[in-house]
Amino acid sequence: MTTAFAPATTRHVDETIEDQSIEIRAFDGPVGAEVLGLDLGKPLNQRDFARIHRAHLDHHVLVFRDQRITPDQQISFSRRFGPLQIHVLHQFQLPGHPEILVVSNVVENGKPIGLGDAGHFWHSDLSYKEKPSLGSLLHAQELPAEGGDTLFANMHLAWDTLPSHLRSAVEGRSAEHTYLAKYEELQKRSPWRPNLSAEQIAQVKPVVQPIVRTHPETGRQALFVSEHFTTRVIGMPEDESRALLEEIFAHSVRPEHLYRHEWKEHDMVFWDNRSLMHLAAGTPDHLRRKLYRTTIEGDVPF
Repeated sequence: MTTAFAPATTRHVDETIEDQSIEIRAFDGPVGAEVLGLDLGKPLNQRDFARIHRAHLDHHVLVFRDQRITPDQQISFSRRFGPLQIHVLHQFQLPGHPEILVVSNVVENGKPIGLGDAGHFWHSDLSYKEKPSLGSLLHAQELPAEGGDTLFANMHLAWDTLPSHLRSAVEGRSAEHTYLAKYEELQKRSPWRPNLSAEQIAQVKPVVQPIVRTHPETGRQALFVSEHFTTRVIGMPEDESRALLEEIFAHSVRPEHLYRHEWKEHDMVFWDNRSLMHLAAGTPDHLRRKLYRTTIEGDVPF
């Protein structure tokens, strides 16, 4: 059954702005498409924006090639989809642009300039917030000569192919998500996890989310748990909860559900956190990697 859902909120754009010569090529895989011929540094009219919006819903992750844009232009395009969320680790904001989280393994003057272990575990961005992220945009600034790939898992497919015994176990159930789930573990292995202030901890109180969520724009169902932020199934004994979540995590990231993004210079990647999980494949310590991330606020999951 098809259900009508509200489109993303967009501001009015002057229709006299000329169309751009956009080409969208779907990848040969379970998720993703690349967008060619689009310059996000130029004004985007409503027709072109609607086409990008539709492609994002259809393919879940879009790769915009060769985007030589400024932080302000990244922020402006991101805001077309909704309000932006500010990451709790304010230490890694781009100076003058709090909407941008610097994702980087670079250390300057003895201090990390960004969050170097972002994406160490499979996750959906900000699933630990009452209103998790609609989507995230990551713009390449410096790329390593090797490594640095990002993997994406299609959580619609994960739900569609979930074995019947697991479907029965999770239908109608909720789970707790918390930003702090693996924070201490990450602190022990990297310099990128500062001690959090009381104010920061207050910003990331645990929340309860449905294990199976409905996409608010397409109506498709998807699994909505991750190894990084999901801690327990509500109303289930701890051992049973842990065993169930481990089975779901393993199923979600089967190879047939994945797309592996090999970054090219000036790529901007825009993914739907309501449809996907992602993982950073890792970068050799001696190679520099720096990207700018904006994060769009979504809806309360249902």
